[in-house]
Amino acid sequence: MSFITVLLIVIVAFLAGMEGILDEFQFHQPLVACTLIGLVSGHLTEGVMLAGSLQLMALGWANVGAAVAPDAALASVASAIIMVLGLDGSTAVDSVISTSIAVAVPLSVAGLFLTMICRTLAIPIVHIMDGGAEKGSFKTIEIWQYIAIAMQGLRIAIPAAILCFVPSNVVTTALQAMPTWLSNGMTVGGGMVAAVGYAMVINMMATKETWPFFALGFVLACIGELTLIGLGVIGVALALIYLTLKESGGSSSGGSSNTGDPLGDILNDY
Repeated sequence: MSFITVLLIVIVAFLAGMEGILDEFQFHQPLVACTLIGLVSGHLTEGVMLAGSLQLMALGWANVGAAVAPDAALASVASAIIMVLGLDGSTAVDSVISTSIAVAVPLSVAGLFLTMICRTLAIPIVHIMDGGAEKGSFKTIEIWQYIAIAMQGLRIAIPAAILCFVPSNVVTTALQAMPTWLSNGMTVGGGMVAAVGYAMVINMMATKETWPFFALGFVLACIGELTLIGLGVIGVALALIYLTLKESGGSSSGGSSNTGDPLGDILNDY
């Protein structure tokens, strides 16, 4: 891996670490981080494939109350780097992507430990900024704000840089040394991780009004002649139809109340 490639990967990792806190441009999401690392390393297609699988898993990760979600930034960046190292060592694409997906979960848990360290270090920074606010020093507040955000970026950039300097033949040897039962198990586990992430999203969104759309989409996805673009068009059309019926049901003049079920509201009017 060339120096320019390593530098670009570290920059992507730094942005992903900052976005884990800022959450503005979504660099920490697998769909962005893995794709960018695949782009700068010359493995764009494989990066997109890995990004799509990991994004389904990360969709269900959310901070709820005091519970902190797994670290998507470290999981995305480290998995993508492992994929690049394996591909540079001429390992089979399917095997490398499956392994990268499987190691994403433990990497995301390890990222929680790094997050805890950074947030602990941020406590005295907050006190320094409070002192600056008492003195009316906006410059002090801004400087320490930049330092705190940069610390979050280094939380991902430093492990990424260390991984980049691991020889590709070491990763290739480790992948080839895995027994068949372990590699097959990681392949199955990688597929299940994506399915579990998507199931978590469905569990949060599920209502009696949305379940019929899920069932319809599940059936349509089984039709081999339909492409992803076709399924996307059908999904958009169904969403527009639902919104139109919901507005019609809420504004109809039959004296019925809007119950949240647009089809039921319209039928009740008749």
